[in-house]
Amino acid sequence: VQLQAFGGGLVQAGGSLNLSCAASIRTFSNYAMGWFRQAPGKEREFVAAINWSGSSTYYADSVKGRFTISRDNAKKTVYLQMNSPKLDDTAVYYCAAGLVSTSTRPRSYDYWGQGTLVTVSS
Repeated sequence: VQLQAFGGGLVQAGGSLNLSCAASIRTFSNYAMGWFRQAPGKEREFVAAINWSGSSTYYADSVKGRFTISRDNAKKTVYLQMNSPKLDDTAVYYCAAGLVSTSTRPRSYDYWGQGTLVTVSS
């Protein structure tokens, strides 16, 4: 099983960026997917999660209303649309897959991608 995140880079505060995570999971549609992030010197924190069908999503308060998680089971890909990013959103973003409904806890996820760096500039 492999998860590969794409789309990170430099974005201006108030702009937009779309992250993708491609999964090589045969039964991708059985898995809930999550996005987490880790800023330098900080612990990994939950960003967003989506259930297996895409009918249920959950967001950290810090990104609610600005970020949108979605998935395409046919393409085995999960997305994170980042609108109006702030300087505090600068971090390495990780995607994760787990046989759970949706969870904010990293330990609930079985597989992790390598991370993609997002840097928000003023």
